[in-house]
Amino acid sequence: MTEISLPRLGPLPGRLLRLYSGLFLYGAGIALQVESGLGNDPWDVFHQGLSVRTGWSIGTWIIVVGAAVMVFWIPLKQRPGIGTLSNILFVGLFADLVIWILPTPAPLAARWAYLLSAVVLIAAATGLYIGAGLGPGPRDGLMTGLNRLGLSIRLARTLVELTVLATGWLLGGTVGVGTVVFAFLIGPLTQYFMPRLRPRTRP
Repeated sequence: MTEISLPRLGPLPGRLLRLYSGLFLYGAGIALQVESGLGNDPWDVFHQGLSVRTGWSIGTWIIVVGAAVMVFWIPLKQRPGIGTLSNILFVGLFADLVIWILPTPAPLAARWAYLLSAVVLIAAATGLYIGAGLGPGPRDGLMTGLNRLGLSIRLARTLVELTVLATGWLLGGTVGVGTVVFAFLIGPLTQYFMPRLRPRTRP
């Protein structure tokens, strides 16, 4: 029997290393942005708002919301992978861990350093875990599923993120200059990191 290989993605151990490194960096990026106090990305405004209202940690809500989003995958006919399930569990755990470890900065310069580091880490993390090819995150899959129904990715992402941003703000999540910085920088930075963190192709 001929062995089936995945030449473009490389061997599974390397892909798993990329996946879990990416998830850790993503969680660390979330923690840095939350601790900066300058404003979170839309989903984390929502997670923080739920945390404010319930007393549960932000990481716990990242896990709960990620699992809840998977319900919408069913009518959208999206298929999860090990990367999807790992994203649901580990990003929240890593975010809580790094929030617990990090000191909360007081000087404005330190808060800006946290914020800018957060955006860079999240962009690099996205390149790593998507490059692993083991399944999209639950929120990414929601948007690609809506795209299959006829919405453009841009419209689907805008509708979803504006909804969670507004809901999170009403619940008490932090919206600020960091939210705007994230919105403007995350796209170009992700585009920069994606090809550089892509696995090398093999014949």
